[in-house]
Amino acid sequence: MALDVRTFTVGPFAENSYIVRAKGAESAFMVDPGDEAPKLLQAIDALGVKVEAILLTHCHIDHIGAVAPVATATGAPVYCPEGEVDWLKNINDYVRWPGLGPFEGWDPEHTVSGGEKLSVAGFDIEVLFTPGHSPGHVTYSIEGEKALFSGDVLFQSSIGRTDLPGGDHQTLLASIASLMDRFDGETVVFPGHMGVTTLARERATNPFLTELAR
Repeated sequence: MALDVRTFTVGPFAENSYIVRAKGAESAFMVDPGDEAPKLLQAIDALGVKVEAILLTHCHIDHIGAVAPVATATGAPVYCPEGEVDWLKNINDYVRWPGLGPFEGWDPEHTVSGGEKLSVAGFDIEVLFTPGHSPGHVTYSIEGEKALFSGDVLFQSSIGRTDLPGGDHQTLLASIASLMDRFDGETVVFPGHMGVTTLARERATNPFLTELAR
């Protein structure tokens, strides 16, 4: 199955939202609709797809700001990390930057905590628990496609910040190590910020992973 991933960089934090489908398919899922709901909804219409699910890697504001309007417009159920449901439901209580919002909260239809197997838009998706950047953070692995939607765990030549509430540097490194150990180097990483990369590239060049190399 050929994976068709469309990336939309949105909002003041330049967050990556994704629309994912099999090439030419009419069904899709979204990952982390963070902001600019009109832009994302226009893209859905332009692609002519039905969004079957909205998958959230974590609930920092830059990843969930457009969840409510996109979920309302599409009717797609939202899958939210179990430990971060309150962040999504009471979204404005967790906005720590002046001038942002207000945003509309959302009560998710489903929660995930790692270990779940989802069947969405023709894909089998495994949910992996990858805390460290946030306490409930998850990564979505598209089975058979060598693709990870890693949220803010791993970036091109960088890693997620750990100075926000619930963050922990060693926990994050352990999460990254679990991905490196399980998946081969050709696995493509679709991160929450910056460009697409691979596990092999990050293993070889990411300066933040020298601790893992040792």
